[in-house]
Amino acid sequence: MSYSVSDIIGSISPWHEEAAKAAAEHLDRLTKPPGSLGKLETLAIQLAGITGQVKPSFPQRAIIVMAADHGVCAEGISAFPAEVTPQMVLNFLDGGAAINVFARQASAEVMCVDIGVNAELSHPHLLNRKVRMGTANMAAGPAMSREDAEAAVLTGVAVVKEAVNKGTTLFVTGEMGIGNTTASAAVMSVLMGIAPAECVGRGTGIDDQKLRHKASVVQRAIGLNQPAADDPLDVLSKVGGLEIAGLTGVILGAAAHRCPVVIDGFISSAAALVAQRLCIETVNYMVASHHSQEPGHNQVLKELGLSPMLELEMRLGEGTGGALALHLIDGACRIMREMATFESAGISAGEPAAEGEAK
Repeated sequence: MSYSVSDIIGSISPWHEEAAKAAAEHLDRLTKPPGSLGKLETLAIQLAGITGQVKPSFPQRAIIVMAADHGVCAEGISAFPAEVTPQMVLNFLDGGAAINVFARQASAEVMCVDIGVNAELSHPHLLNRKVRMGTANMAAGPAMSREDAEAAVLTGVAVVKEAVNKGTTLFVTGEMGIGNTTASAAVMSVLMGIAPAECVGRGTGIDDQKLRHKASVVQRAIGLNQPAADDPLDVLSKVGGLEIAGLTGVILGAAAHRCPVVIDGFISSAAALVAQRLCIETVNYMVASHHSQEPGHNQVLKELGLSPMLELEMRLGEGTGGALALHLIDGACRIMREMATFESAGISAGEPAAEGEAK
């Protein structure tokens, strides 16, 4: 790759203010009380600002599932063994996982990327973009080199570029990697200056004793590696994960191509936080799909200023919440294209609410 992370950041533009304004005006002319569709109206305005189109549509969409292993699993922080990562990747590729089901329902392509699985995988549908065979144990040293972290980010950018060249205009972040909630908690802890105990969750379903152990492992990793909070790539390399770095690249790449990117659960939000720290403009391109049960997720969304669309008590990952949110994006787009205006329907419009009056 002949470009750098800095090059990608430099290519990200502010959103189209005029298109967003025109979308807001169009919404107020539709046959409904102003603002009565709530977050769907906010979403429609955002999509217009991202694309520059008042009435966009996204017939071709992709869920990018980044898969990688984590050396920190050696510390016993997960309810599942590391071997589950390659096994689940093959399940994705064979179409048998929850994300495949939801993707089919939403007419979305699942792009499964091996960016750092600690196994040799072969499948006709696999995107083999392996940077290295998983990360090292961050509780014993850096998870990876800075060069590996940047290579993983650029891999995510490249996957988006390839998809855009084939007509994809909407992306969803997904991931697979046993141990990745531990790495995400570490990234969040450093970038937000929050104690690890407030960032870690149960992940795959660990008990109270393992939860306390998990927090202590994150604390030890941060103390040992001393990642610089003002250097997102340093944080990624020392306590992050290859799939987190890859998803950071997906977000940067989507923004660079003026495509919306749906942020899934906790791991995806950790990647979104890194992307925001690298380039604050990326937040305008992010749509938060849902609020997961991982305790750190809501804190990260608030830090990013994102309001999730769904509350379904999910904690699966894979991009599942993002896939479900595609139906809401379609709904917002169809309202803009298909709903009648007061003028076209011959309906009398209401009076604007006086200042301070509830609508």
